Amino acid sequence: MDGLATFRLVKLVRDDRITQPLRDAVEARYGSPESSKIAYLMDCPWCLSIYFGVGLTLLHRRWPRAASMLSRTLALSAMTGLAAEHLDGD
Repeated sequence: MDGLATFRLVKLVRDDRITQPLRDAVEARYGSPESSKIAYLMDCPWCLSIYFGVGLTLLHRRWPRAASMLSRTLALSAMTGLAAEHLDGD
């Protein structure tokens, strides 16, 4: 479940339209991913997954019930998105 939750957080920050203004602001301030470590971080799924994975792990240790609810919600969202992509590909 936490793996899917981490995947969903990465997709949210890196790819979703709702976070495009955040990505644009980071790039405007720090430069392109090719020239800025901060912008690169926001574009790198491997990099983001480490930070989100650590965050979820720490959240589970501090607030296990809230973390479980958050992970479950994000995992369900990830599964829905993956299923939709699969169905759209037919």
